[in-house]
Amino acid sequence: MARQNRWLVLAIVSSALFLIVVDMTVLHTALPTLTHELAATAAQKLWIVNAYGLVVAGLLPGLGALGDRVGHKPMFLGGLAVFGVASLIAAFSPNAGVLIGARAVLAIGAAMMMPATLSIIRVTFEDSRERAIAIGIWAAIASGGAAFGPVIGGILLEYFWWGSVFLINVPVVIVALLLAVPFVPSDEGHANRPWDFIGSVQVMVGLVALAFFIEQLGARERELGLMIGAAVVGVLAMVLFVRRQRNSAAPLIDFKLFRDNRFTAGVIAALVASTVLVGVELVVSQRLQLVLSHSPLQAAFAILPIPLAAFVSGPLAGMLVPRLGAGRVLWGSLALAGIGLAGYLVVHNGPLALVVLTLAAFGFGLGATMTAASTAIMDNAPIESAGSAASVEEVSYELGGAIGIAVLGSILTAVYGATLMPPANLNVPATVRDSLDEALLASEKLAPDAAATLQTLAHGAFDQAFVVVLGVAAALIFVAALAIWRAVTDRRPAYQPSASL
Repeated sequence: MARQNRWLVLAIVSSALFLIVVDMTVLHTALPTLTHELAATAAQKLWIVNAYGLVVAGLLPGLGALGDRVGHKPMFLGGLAVFGVASLIAAFSPNAGVLIGARAVLAIGAAMMMPATLSIIRVTFEDSRERAIAIGIWAAIASGGAAFGPVIGGILLEYFWWGSVFLINVPVVIVALLLAVPFVPSDEGHANRPWDFIGSVQVMVGLVALAFFIEQLGARERELGLMIGAAVVGVLAMVLFVRRQRNSAAPLIDFKLFRDNRFTAGVIAALVASTVLVGVELVVSQRLQLVLSHSPLQAAFAILPIPLAAFVSGPLAGMLVPRLGAGRVLWGSLALAGIGLAGYLVVHNGPLALVVLTLAAFGFGLGATMTAASTAIMDNAPIESAGSAASVEEVSYELGGAIGIAVLGSILTAVYGATLMPPANLNVPATVRDSLDEALLASEKLAPDAAATLQTLAHGAFDQAFVVVLGVAAALIFVAALAIWRAVTDRRPAYQPSASL
């Protein structure tokens, strides 16, 4: 029955995946409104966005392994239920603290579902060519959904309050649950496989602590003791995690998989693609609204070329991978994305046609990269490690998104704060150097001339930071493309390959 309804099964798991990845970026266009409504600080703003991706990345290895043990269908159904409840809490959060907590609970539901989606596809599609197409569609939704998040947020905010970006999840969850129960295939799991709860906690603590350290690096006023403590805790937790996994008979992440250059190339590509996509969309959305005074809807339409191109390129890459090999598609797609982003950096204040063309090239390249990355990871892992491999793949996407926000967001904050020098006679609080949001809020309390001066200076500082962030992101893409090209042309023996790139 599962094989007869395999495309329906793909639609069900894809709808859940769409919710997961959209929630990674849906707040990009909602953030200025949400920050104003909840009076969120610059630090709270970063954690509202970042808590989701970090908790997902931290829980994925443990919950992916748990899915291998108890079966992927129960994890998928349970994750859908948790995600729906958390969406309701997030939609009606009275303050920033509650919203951050709700985002963390959302992440628990997402981490339960995400490894299951790819594992269910692998079990349902027995034909390798059909499976490649299915993974291509999966990856197109992963990349296009993440890219579409700001567009959905902008459309909803045009007509509803900010909580609607979470409330919209609920009807999709209900429909997916009703269809998943009868149609998604059941699997018995491997009851003898242990679940490493301690390892899962170690990796989550390590990731959150390191993200806090990175966020503090970009802050205007750093709490040195807390920052150093976070770095020590983060590094120690990650070292303990790696050591524990290497000594485990059933590791959450089998580091032997990384002996295969093709598997590693897929992980690097997924990590970099997600880092750049989420980070760039965040800063572009902020600039469109806070500097150019676009409405959320206008900002959403301005970045529409990215998700549209990603949706088109994902399935195309899925068809090209069996012919050209995932390795060639990986570095070629990354190079195209880098060219598109570098072009956008040059023409972002230029003619609309050139802006659209460069953004489309950027999105097309990233969409194809994510499809090829997913195929490289899943096809070069043993079948008994499917859950672990899926977790590694999805950790790469979610961790990449969190890195994009933490690192690129911190660079934006640091350059903005270092560049903004308001004259002493304006008599504004020092917090105006924390973020453009703070400066615009402070300008509302000033006389018209003083407000205009502060806004002009703040906009200029943000634009300088914007250019730096896009330059760093483009450089990262090109370096990754070169590294992957070298990796996939290395002919050293691989670790248990199941297919050739």
